[in-house]
Amino acid sequence: MRMNAIPVFYTDKLLADSGSLSPSANKPKYVVEAWRRAGLPIEWRTVSPATVEDLCLAHSREFVSSILAGTARNGFGNCRPDVARSLPFTTGAMLEAAGAALECGVACAPVSGFPHAGYSTAEMFCTFNGLMVTALKVLRTKRASSVLILDLDQHYGNGTDEIKRTLGINKEIINATFGRWFDNPSQDSQYLARLQLAVKQFPKFDLVLDQAGADLHIDDPLGGVLDSDQLRERDSIVFEVARGSGVPLVWNLAGGYQDPISKVVRIHTATMEECARAYVGSIKTGTLSAPRSKMAAVASGTKFGGRPRDDHQRGDDNLTTRSSGLVAAAMKGGAGDRI
Repeated sequence: MRMNAIPVFYTDKLLADSGSLSPSANKPKYVVEAWRRAGLPIEWRTVSPATVEDLCLAHSREFVSSILAGTARNGFGNCRPDVARSLPFTTGAMLEAAGAALECGVACAPVSGFPHAGYSTAEMFCTFNGLMVTALKVLRTKRASSVLILDLDQHYGNGTDEIKRTLGINKEIINATFGRWFDNPSQDSQYLARLQLAVKQFPKFDLVLDQAGADLHIDDPLGGVLDSDQLRERDSIVFEVARGSGVPLVWNLAGGYQDPISKVVRIHTATMEECARAYVGSIKTGTLSAPRSKMAAVASGTKFGGRPRDDHQRGDDNLTTRSSGLVAAAMKGGAGDRI
């Protein structure tokens, strides 16, 4: 069933000056402006902030309270009050989008800063894990019995895995974090092939949370694996299968660190274009680029959930500085989930 527009949950209240090298806290502003200029078929919806009780579904109460009070360092490494004020709205956008997707099939929360946040830890530009809060909320309210986190950010979602371990969560929430298995352009075909196999599992889940990271681009200082066309292919695969199988899907922006930020915005705009192509179909002429052919041929014979990458068996304080001056995510042990 086609839609007239894609529900997008946005408010300026989710923006902040992070005081760091990461653009993520203010990035949604530029992405939303670009989507408006492009005339994409979007239904803009308001955002209610996540409550303390919502955040405590995935985090310790002491951690949540100290972050919101500005007495503990956030994922940007500071205690800025504007960051603290914005955080309930970034997770709130995910919660609202999940509710909409469960009703109409798809929705977008143009936010990031989730997968490295642990149960009582904030790191690598992530403070509260909105992915886990959202998954746990729909499970708690019995709107879903199984959730797939399809983490297509460049980096392993260590915080998501850590929260799952802490709370003893197994099959109800699956964390398919592709950054655990791929990290360089020589793996591009394998990446898309494994994705083709992963999306075939969508019908097993009541909700999919798709982290459409822009840092997966080969030109990203903290990436990458895929080029621009391949990133568009990644998104097309996810949206087409989700719509075709009737599985509700929420997607968010995740990472992206190229300079100028307009390069990152173009990647996120391509993702919204592919979302509109899949769910709306006929849209404003000239908005979309020509689609690439699917990678089904390379999918055969590739096993999803392969051997974990050795370079992620590191401690929390083993950081890697790239040429941009940004700090790459420190990856903890663990291999994500197989689906």
